[in-house]
Amino acid sequence: MRNCLTSKKSIFLLLHISLLFSSLSGVCSKMASRYTGNVFSVEFLFWFGLVFVIMFAYAIIWQQILKRMPLTVAYANRPVTLIWGIIWGALIFGEKITWNMLAGAAVIFTGIYLVTGEEEKGGEHA
Repeated sequence: MRNCLTSKKSIFLLLHISLLFSSLSGVCSKMASRYTGNVFSVEFLFWFGLVFVIMFAYAIIWQQILKRMPLTVAYANRPVTLIWGIIWGALIFGEKITWNMLAGAAVIFTGIYLVTGEEEKGGEHA
């Protein structure tokens, strides 16, 4: 039973690491947009290419997660990338975090908690 719990925690951690990784594709995309005047520049090709590399790696990890986790739980956690986007925007691009963003983050966390909690309850009775 303990191995099962540890395994669930490690898959959940892997899910969130992959979502963090996925959110970085948005950062790279925004960095690439700084060079759209010359789409053949080394800088643009680097950042835009990095988007593809990140999303390719994310797709592989996502498929492995879906083999080990219920689809409802995995998809319920995907909005975490929006929260990472808020964090990256503030840290990298100097964007201001508003109360509406914080309220949205709270709604996302509440939704994840509710779906994950229901899945746990359902898993115990099954």
